Amino acid sequence: MPLVAGVDSSTQSCKVVIRDAETGALVRSGSSRHPEGTEVHPNAWWDALQAAIAAAGGLDDVAAISVAGQQHGMVCLDADGEVVRPALLWNDTRSAGAAVALIKESGDGDAAAGARWWAEATGTVPVASITATKLRWLAESEPENAARTAAVCLPHDWLSWRLAGHGPSGSGLRAALDSLVTDRSDASGTGYFSPATGEYLPDVLERTLGHVPILPRVVGPLETAGSTPAGALIGPGAGDNAGAGLGVGASVGDVVVSIGTSGTVFAVADRPTSDASGLVAGFADATGHYLPLACTLNASRVLDATAALLGVSLPELTDLALSAPVGADGLTLVPYFEGERTPNLPDATGSLHGLTLRNFTPANLARAAVEGIVCSLADGLAALTAQGVVAERIILVGGGARSEAVQEAAAAIFGLPVLVPEPGEYVADGAARQAAGILLGALPEWETAGTTTVTAEAAPSVLERYRSEASAKGRSGS
Repeated sequence: MPLVAGVDSSTQSCKVVIRDAETGALVRSGSSRHPEGTEVHPNAWWDALQAAIAAAGGLDDVAAISVAGQQHGMVCLDADGEVVRPALLWNDTRSAGAAVALIKESGDGDAAAGARWWAEATGTVPVASITATKLRWLAESEPENAARTAAVCLPHDWLSWRLAGHGPSGSGLRAALDSLVTDRSDASGTGYFSPATGEYLPDVLERTLGHVPILPRVVGPLETAGSTPAGALIGPGAGDNAGAGLGVGASVGDVVVSIGTSGTVFAVADRPTSDASGLVAGFADATGHYLPLACTLNASRVLDATAALLGVSLPELTDLALSAPVGADGLTLVPYFEGERTPNLPDATGSLHGLTLRNFTPANLARAAVEGIVCSLADGLAALTAQGVVAERIILVGGGARSEAVQEAAAAIFGLPVLVPEPGEYVADGAARQAAGILLGALPEWETAGTTTVTAEAAPSVLERYRSEASAKGRSGS
């Protein structure tokens, strides 16, 4: 019974699952917290990985391991393999100005032309989260650190490199920068890699960092990235969304909708996308396909706020929402509580429409909150389909997906079958499945236990009313 390990090194924590390579059965698991903040020294990730591995019973009997991790984080190494400065994470916004400048420069001062260039070249229009903008910030704000940077990698790349026995030469490890390895899913979020061609873009690095550093070698979905000193194979790894796609078994035609603090909508597609509006990021996936993705800022926190206002628990909020009619008797909540990204309205606020003495009830308010976040995510799906993505079914994950009211609303508003997997560590599970793939020569078809399928009568009027109110907010800019 060969065993494999999957790692999810996220913003908040490191999780390790150890599974049977052939059946996917969970054998054991462990986790450890990461420090808070938007810049973190990578050593903290390594310490957390060691703690999570120990909590999972170690790797002595594991034949292969793979790491999926938070995307975009900037890890800079010097010629000796030392970390140049704490890594800037995806949620660090100090490079927002650099993103604007890069767009304008690429269009010779015309932002629209620049956005088109970036979308066509990299699949993604720069925002503060992507690595290229952070490198530009580094070159402008910390030129000495930029000049010292000999190699640039991402969080999952660095952890895989350390697992292979590499590290700072001063610590007695091998500082082999040319042994850094990544996969196309994580590389596609850097802003200096083309998912369409599978190649890095050295001219972008010249315009950001000021020179072309050593970059991780991009390996295929089932290529090994090396081995641990104990002999376990190391998989290519993946970005967190691509890892989650593997974890839930998503394939072409599937759209994964994740309802957490924020919301994400991503699909497995058979061709790359290029959205100059910036709503859809044209990433690659971990299987050789593509992973167009749209993000919303407001998701489960809207449910938390509504439950707090009504003085109920989240399960009670679900019961209230289920007791109200579809459409909340005309009540519509536009959930832009903290601005919004899809559509791009960073200064917008939330609003409640259609209030009457009859429909202003706790049940209708609960239902409107649920329908509001699902309609917002449906706008994310619309952005994907505008790029030619074909959606055949929805796979609903995340903390918000556990609500029966959310599941019912998703089936009605999306108008597609909704699959709800049993709650789990989808990113770590995806990494484990990838590790099994390099061990067995093909990705195993693990069954996702406890998956339910939810269907409901389509409710286009709910989405139409929501879009009418959201459009009015967009025109007013509020």
